Amino acid sequence: MNAGIIGVGKFSPERVLSNFDLEKMMDTSDEWIRTRTGIEERRIADKDMNTSDMAYEAAAKAIKDAGIAPEELDLILVATVTPDQPFPSVACMLQDRLGAKKAAAMDISAACSGFMYGVVTAKQFIETNAYKYVLIVGVEKLSKITNWEDRNTAVLFGDGAGAAVMGPVSEGRGVLAFDLGADGSGRKHLYEDENNHIIMNGREVFKFAVRQMGESCINVIERAGLTKEDVNFLIPHQANIRIMEASRQRLELPIEKMSKTVHKYGNTSSASIPISLVEEYEAGKIKDDDVIVLVGFGGGLTWGAIALRWGR
Repeated sequence: MNAGIIGVGKFSPERVLSNFDLEKMMDTSDEWIRTRTGIEERRIADKDMNTSDMAYEAAAKAIKDAGIAPEELDLILVATVTPDQPFPSVACMLQDRLGAKKAAAMDISAACSGFMYGVVTAKQFIETNAYKYVLIVGVEKLSKITNWEDRNTAVLFGDGAGAAVMGPVSEGRGVLAFDLGADGSGRKHLYEDENNHIIMNGREVFKFAVRQMGESCINVIERAGLTKEDVNFLIPHQANIRIMEASRQRLELPIEKMSKTVHKYGNTSSASIPISLVEEYEAGKIKDDDVIVLVGFGGGLTWGAIALRWGR
């Protein structure tokens, strides 16, 4: 049995925070941010909107797109580093709100790689016939752990949610291969400090990401028995346009075959890949039987890549 994505959904808060808005808040400029990161604006959740609220909006759309009822879900996995509170998990809150009464539920903490960790976990349950339908949500309210006085990190992050329902798909479709990994020795380069603020050594994270995302792209297509020429579309973690471009160049893909949403949403951590997936699918850039590579990296340090053939 093959496990694949059968429904998707996303949610972005209404409030837009542009680079020009940031110019009024700190010593930075639109040109500086755009040329170094590719970011033009990001979405910021209101104070009374929690991570679980955004997760619910994206999840409800994914379930509807999959054509199933919440009661049919067997497992809910929420990838986040910004839960409403330490416990209960966002996944448990979501299970109750959706009315997914028979679903087990847990959160996954792998930072920006979290959605890939969730998809790979779901694949195991489905392909071993333990569960039929699994909901995976990548969601972050990074604005609540952003230090708005630190211009090096404040310009990067945004809030949002992306979701996917996974289930059995037809022969040859679904997840073909994956590459997950971690290097805990790099944890000092990207973490949340005692003041609940994101701390990042940008130079070290950049070097790690450029190397690891490229390697993971190659690893995953080789494990799937594919070549670079077989890849139809690349969805990299939307952290920085220069890192994304390095991955695209490793796969030798033309620019139109790489998802680019970083200019609209900034870095939404675990939500960035599912948000991009939904955007490209809705825009008609992803079609049945296309081979797609998803690749990301995050605090931990962690990384993950997935090759999948789209369609049910």
